[in-house]
Amino acid sequence: MDEQKDQEENKDQFDWQLMMFFVKIIRTVFIGLFWMLINMFLGLYLGFAVPEESTPLRMGLFYGWFVLSLAGYIYFMWRLWRKKMPPP
Repeated sequence: MDEQKDQEENKDQFDWQLMMFFVKIIRTVFIGLFWMLINMFLGLYLGFAVPEESTPLRMGLFYGWFVLSLAGYIYFMWRLWRKKMPPP
């Protein structure tokens, strides 16, 4: 009887570590897509990355922003994922 009760309690428990793992995945995907959306808007829609539509200064500023923001995104992802999860 106690064994069955323990099994039911284990089924009812919510695995918070697993949920936090999925939160990390969703956060990674959302921030990555948001970063890409900003860069596509600036580079393609506003024409900062297109040589025919932009000046050299605007292209330089855009690509500088692109490299710095990519470095920031990679650093943020490294900080987010550096802690190892314990095995189940």
